[in-house]
Amino acid sequence: MSTLIAIVGIGIFCLLAEIMNLRKIIIPVTIVSLMALFGLTLTGNLPEIKGYESMIVMDSYGKIFSCLFILLTALLVLQSAPSYVKGTKVSDFISIKVFMLSGAVAMVTFTNMAMFFLGIEVLSIGLYVLAGSDRLNIKSNEAGMKYFLMGSFASGILLFGIAMLYGATGAFDVATLQEASISASTEYWFYIGVILITIGMLFKVAATPMHFWAPDVYEGSPTQVTAMMSTLAKVTAMASFFKLITILNSQMLYSYTEVIIVVTIATMLFGNIMALRQKKIKRVLAYSGVSHTGFMLLTLLNINEAQNNLLFYATSYAIAGLAAFSVVLFVIKNEDNDQIDNFNGLAKKSPLMAFIMTIALLSMAGIPILAGFFAKFFLLSQIITSGFIGLAIVAIINSMIAVFYYFKVIVAMYTKEAEYEKEYANHSEYYIVGIVAAILLLVIGLFPDALMNLL
Repeated sequence: MSTLIAIVGIGIFCLLAEIMNLRKIIIPVTIVSLMALFGLTLTGNLPEIKGYESMIVMDSYGKIFSCLFILLTALLVLQSAPSYVKGTKVSDFISIKVFMLSGAVAMVTFTNMAMFFLGIEVLSIGLYVLAGSDRLNIKSNEAGMKYFLMGSFASGILLFGIAMLYGATGAFDVATLQEASISASTEYWFYIGVILITIGMLFKVAATPMHFWAPDVYEGSPTQVTAMMSTLAKVTAMASFFKLITILNSQMLYSYTEVIIVVTIATMLFGNIMALRQKKIKRVLAYSGVSHTGFMLLTLLNINEAQNNLLFYATSYAIAGLAAFSVVLFVIKNEDNDQIDNFNGLAKKSPLMAFIMTIALLSMAGIPILAGFFAKFFLLSQIITSGFIGLAIVAIINSMIAVFYYFKVIVAMYTKEAEYEKEYANHSEYYIVGIVAAILLLVIGLFPDALMNLL
């Protein structure tokens, strides 16, 4: 609970700093505060506040994922700093991102469904606002409206599912719901509630066939907001989905397993095949994110042993996404044009940024010795051990397909010539975030056990 209160305190500071005309210190103080909070939460030195165990508990799963979310938010705030240099209301954007972090932490530490729903709404509403925050851009307006409408329907389905759980058990707390999930006398309303919650969460993680909002929203939103959707929002939704399944469906029925298998295969195939056809980098990364969702859904097939695999995959994917979007922001310079052709000749103009993009894309593709390779290796090993050999073969084929569209960008950077003299967004923040993310991908790839043994 103390971590959550500290995050809210940082958000309130951002708003007060604007009032006191301390605009210049908002971003530096926010980043330093988040990194300090990251260290205190990871080491367990933050004083714990008692009395809220019925709503929120910082167990090992919640602690490690909360640390990941705090680190991602700090890097995202730094990455977005150049976008708000000329803005007069920088506190609005930064405070929204910090408050979204509080929602993310609530989503992985809840012990009551009311706290889970509160967390997902805090995260979602912040994203709705940020997606449409470029008021003079019609694509941003469209993205904000699409995301708001689709997200509202998904939240309604989630809430309906939670109401069904309450109707069957008379309780919102996790312990009662977990007992009901393994009881033979549980009313059928409970299982209807599980189905509705699954549908709502499949939308939140952008799994097929509930993925249709992602490409348009990713493309229309400001790029720094797309980066947040692709990293923090996606891994938060996946981590909370995993926790929900361990609570509500720990004795997974065969029919439910079959549904997850079908959705996983469809998500991987559709994401990769559609990504092959794209000519805009943000849509490529959107469909790439859909395919990675399919891989992360594989962890639901063995929930008793997959916590570490989900953490490793979510971390490697999110960090690779941060690195990739640092280069995207550097290249397109807030232009409306995000064609892959913009990356032509980048290796000659900026070898460092081209290298960072290469590391990010190769990690997403699962190339040794990067973090993404071990993420897929550990996940596929678990799936094969669990007896899903056919599913593992499908996943490997999808990894091979993904190499084609990732290499399309790499080929453009190293072998093609730029058609015109292009000016890049030469901000140090993009270099810092890109370098930090690339180093993390290499370090995690070289020492995978350090991350795998955290849970």
